[in-house]
Amino acid sequence: MKIVQIGTGGWGKNHTRILSQLGVLCAVCDVNAERSKEYGEKYSVKHYSNLDDLIKFEEFDGAFVVTPTSTHTEIATKLLQAKKHVFVEKPMTYKSEDGQKILEIAEKNKVILTCGYIERFNPAVDIVKKFVKEKKFGELVMLEFHRENRMPLHIKDVGIIYDTSVHDIDTANWLFDDMPQVVFARSGRINHEHEDFASIMLGYKNDKIAIISSNWITPKRVRTFSAVCTDAIITSDFISQEVKVEKKEETEIPRNEKQEPLLLEIQSFLGAIEGKNDLVVKSQQAVNVTKIAEAALLSSQKGIPIYLDLK
Repeated sequence: MKIVQIGTGGWGKNHTRILSQLGVLCAVCDVNAERSKEYGEKYSVKHYSNLDDLIKFEEFDGAFVVTPTSTHTEIATKLLQAKKHVFVEKPMTYKSEDGQKILEIAEKNKVILTCGYIERFNPAVDIVKKFVKEKKFGELVMLEFHRENRMPLHIKDVGIIYDTSVHDIDTANWLFDDMPQVVFARSGRINHEHEDFASIMLGYKNDKIAIISSNWITPKRVRTFSAVCTDAIITSDFISQEVKVEKKEETEIPRNEKQEPLLLEIQSFLGAIEGKNDLVVKSQQAVNVTKIAEAALLSSQKGIPIYLDLK
């Protein structure tokens, strides 16, 4: 299999490392010609600074798009029209209607389109998903997420809702196995051009709730979530991947092997191309996350709940 990567800055350098380790990376492309050359030479693959040249001169099966959100639609469209399988880093597009358009191009050309909602591959989420599915600790009623850190330097074109809260929106949808019916949010700016703190409430059917708190204000890095079930509270840490189950009389710490979520995510995408496994993040689910993020921004601007009807 041959895979190319578009975008080698910020988070993208981790993709190149893993794709090279897996022996599938055949070329990199970055508008910064120096950086493209640096990564091409580092991993002994061809390098380009122009996407059209890459598509024209390279033979490849799939592509990773790890570029600023505002560029995702144009890049993904060109790749999908060339009938390549495409993995787009989150969020899939800035506007949900653009996501819907590229989804339709992928379907028309019978190629895979997925999005990098990496927490689905986090062992800490995976174990909670299994508990919820088996109803091991009763019914899942409420989720609460906390994601705090200083703002990453490579984020320039979106605020915290699009960059950070989307992870937890997707994880909530994944754990509830449902889409929210209503969104209410408040957000604000202190240090940045876009919103740098936000609190979002998602309302699902049967009065189930997810509360998502994100900020780029606090210096300490926090990535935690709690799943409130009828018979226990399950707390998890995205970073340490530790899970703790607090029941009425006792606390249980399930055995959980720490793994690199990005490696698992990339392996899953490659496996889906080869037909070895199902696609974990469906493109429609990724479009829905963008719709929910749009609704959160609108709710915050207008100070009202936004009602949704998602597929």
